[in-house]
Order: sequence, then C-alpha cells, then structure tokens
Amino acid sequence: MEDEKGKLYIVATPIGNLEDITLRAINTLKEVDLIAAEDTRHTLKLLNHLEISKPMISYHRHNEEIRCDNLTKELKSGKNIALVSDAGTPGICDPGEEIIKKCIEENITIVPIPGACAMINALICSGINTKEFNFLGFLPLNKKLRKEKLEEIKKSNKTIIIYEAPHKLKTTLNDLNEILEERKIVLAREITKIHEEFIREDIEKLIEKAEELKGEMVIIIEGSTQKEENELNNLSLEEHFNFYKNQGFDKKEIIKKIAKDRNVNKNEIYKKFI
Repeated sequence: MEDEKGKLYIVATPIGNLEDITLRAINTLKEVDLIAAEDTRHTLKLLNHLEISKPMISYHRHNEEIRCDNLTKELKSGKNIALVSDAGTPGICDPGEEIIKKCIEENITIVPIPGACAMINALICSGINTKEFNFLGFLPLNKKLRKEKLEEIKKSNKTIIIYEAPHKLKTTLNDLNEILEERKIVLAREITKIHEEFIREDIEKLIEKAEELKGEMVIIIEGSTQKEENELNNLSLEEHFNFYKNQGFDKKEIIKKIAKDRNVNKNEIYKKFI
C-alpha cells in the first residue's frame, strides 16, 4: 500500500501590517512539518512574532527547479509543507507557480490559505471599475516586449493593474503618459503600512512627484472608453447602453455618452430608457 502523501499549503502572509495574517494561516504554519520560504531570514521574523518554530527551506526564483524536486520528495514521504513568499500570496509575482504545477503532475493535494494580496486591495480602494480587470504584474524591461504590453494597455477597455518598483516609477509613468490620453490613474503606495496612500491625480502630477515616492507601488489604470464610432453606432441602443454599463458608468453618464456618440439630443436617448 502506497504511503499517504502530504499536502502543499499555499499560505498568504501580511504585505505590511502583521495583524493581517489569518487565524487559519497561523494554525497552518504551526501544524506543517516544513516551511518553504522565499527568504528564510524574512520569514523567520514573522515566525518569531507569531512564536512559531519550524524547520525552513529556501524556495526562490533562482533555485525553483532544484527545490521543486526536493519538496516533491518530502511531500511524497508524507510531510505537509507550507509555501510562503516574503509578503502576500505566493505565485502572484512571487515564487510558487513551478512547485504548484509539479504537485499537480504528481497528484499531490494543494490547499490555498487565503490572505493579503496587494493588487486586490489597491483595486477595491481605487474608485476605478472593478467589474473586469487585467493584472499584468511588472512591465517587461525588454523594449520590444514592453512596447507590446503598453499597446495592450492602450487598447484594453478593462481596468489594468500593474506593479512597479519606486526607482522605476517615473519611467513607467512617462511611458503610460504617452498612451493613456484622458484615462484615470490611481497610485496605491505602501498598502497596509504606516504610510499607506492612494494618490488620485492626473498622470502629469504623479510624474512630478514620482522621485519623492518610496515603497511598494500598485498602479490602477482606467480601461479605455475609446471604440470606433462606426462600431458603436452599429450597435442597438441596448447594446450601446450595455457597452458603457459594463465599464461602470451610471445611467446618467451612459445617456450622455450615447447621445454624444450618435450626435443626437440626450433627451431623445433618455426617453428610450425611462
């Protein structure tokens, strides 16, 4: 009879405020046999704060391939392992994806332990449409790939979420300024920390401030409302209405936009939707 396999727990940890760790996460860290950490020194501080003592192994971008095999063997032997990153949810712009894929291949159970995630908390406080969004992580440094990604942002009618490091913020904002036109942008900084801040200003003002701003950055970008006029006018009124409704506009704003697109009096459109 085959020995029972262990489970891999994907444990979200605080992104700043240590009180944001969940009771379930604490109990999981207490009960597992081993903790795989992006930076064992960083995780040790959290464990000490929680008064938890557990064996740890490093699992980061540069050793994922080797560690995947080691962790899989431990899991197959029956050990339960918690995977943590330095902050937030493993696998979201942090190591984790490879071991998760490996566990699926080996039929090892994966258990999510939910918690903090910077992009979601930035989005819900941004005031920008939350109905549909694209998370792009960090923009590529390669010029060709970066240009492609910026073109994707330019064309997208969904809310865009990206991460950026403070020393690259000004460059990224300048790149975005070339494509965004009149779209809203919100900069969320140091979420859950002492200097937490949501800056809701036009992009030129953000660029002026960029070099002064420090900490973890999340940029929320309003989706494009541009669509070929002929394409919009080929829609039925109901489809035209729903196009703007899906972007989060209220009824009054939608009627104004439809009237402008179709070059008719807004009262004429209003009567259709009474």
